[in-house]
Amino acid sequence: MPRILIADDQGDVLTALRLLLKGNGFEIETASSPQGVMETVNTQELDAVLIDLNYARDTTSGSEGLDLLSRIQAVDPTLPVVVMTAWGSVDLAVAAMRRGARDFIQKPWDNARLLTVVRTQIELASALRKGQRLEAENLALRDNAAEAAAKLPAFIAESAPMKAVVRLVERMGPADANILITGENGAGKGVIARALHAISARAAKPLVSLNAGALAEGVFESELFGHVRGSFTDAKVDRVGRFELADGGTLFLDEIANVPLNLQPKLLRVLETGEFERVGSSRTRKVDVRVLSATNADLHNEVAQRRFRQDLLFRLNTVEIHLPPLRDRRDDIPALAEHFLRQHSERYRRAAMVFTPQALAALRAHAWPGNVRELDHVVERALLMSSSNFVTAFDLALQTTPDARFSDRLEEMSLEEAERLLITKALARFEGNANRAAEALGLSRSALYRRLQKYGLS
Repeated sequence: MPRILIADDQGDVLTALRLLLKGNGFEIETASSPQGVMETVNTQELDAVLIDLNYARDTTSGSEGLDLLSRIQAVDPTLPVVVMTAWGSVDLAVAAMRRGARDFIQKPWDNARLLTVVRTQIELASALRKGQRLEAENLALRDNAAEAAAKLPAFIAESAPMKAVVRLVERMGPADANILITGENGAGKGVIARALHAISARAAKPLVSLNAGALAEGVFESELFGHVRGSFTDAKVDRVGRFELADGGTLFLDEIANVPLNLQPKLLRVLETGEFERVGSSRTRKVDVRVLSATNADLHNEVAQRRFRQDLLFRLNTVEIHLPPLRDRRDDIPALAEHFLRQHSERYRRAAMVFTPQALAALRAHAWPGNVRELDHVVERALLMSSSNFVTAFDLALQTTPDARFSDRLEEMSLEEAERLLITKALARFEGNANRAAEALGLSRSALYRRLQKYGLS
């Protein structure tokens, strides 16, 4: 039901207008002074305002009403205001329209005309706000597309663990279920979210992202649900939240474990019902949004520590997709590195560049605590450091400690994985000299070549 504020200093006028409008399907707020009008405009979400032009200061000039009209317009230029006075004149009507009034009604009013004017102005304002929302959605779409094109790696999957992830993404993308993506920082959780959205029925609608870990607790609710002007100190204009921007599409909540505990019930509610209110507003809004979330935390442990609601976890992880760290998908490293090399070569306008065999061996052997994000950074730095068309192991400048090489992973390795790691590191250490690498490993040259062939190493 549209909500209308009626302002007049005469109680009988307020009563008559309340009965007329309420009987025709409107919710009514009333005020008897300019101060009361501004208090309601600053704290309530309204669809239209119907104000008298004369109050206590005088009874004929309309100056109080014109001043009030300007103050309302300063708060919300899209809020339709219809003015009325018993002392109507063409000059006063023109002055009101110049101040931003949408229409003018003279007392005593004609009921049919008043209802027509109010309904028309509400419909026009609704169309205007819808246009602004579509513009905001288009901006979000353009921003997301630009970010994806400029910063994000391709969805590359050469290793067995990543091929399993791809198969799960292909099944779950069109399913429209809420999905929780887990994995270490820098592993590519955002890439998985974009892939899920791209193959869903919502692909033509916006994919809106929000990093919960980058927000202060005080602004989190406003970012998610939006706010109305005046709802808190810095709320100078109405703001559309991420759920509204993502209506019909997908909302990606990164670092979901950082959602404040006191706001988790509101997030649970919108996941269950699609309903929420903007901060400072009592109007319930409804959206249709698919939620993808991501975290590097153990949410089950967070639940056990009472830092995360169990019922919210159940709503978020209808399906869970775990993204393995880069050290567990080493077959992806050459393809990812070459992709980043092409990308940065274009960015810095460098001629086509290639990795030396020793550089590829060093890339495979590195522990990659920063995962794909670290690989991207290392390749970019190496390209800038290289003085030729080749990227060498020296250009990569990878720092590897004995602990990083063995102590953290040796107990988890199979015999073949350990052998392959030793061979790649020996080749890197001796710059690809097979004789010296074989000697250091205690192998004959032919035995080394058999193992190189077995593990697909150059």
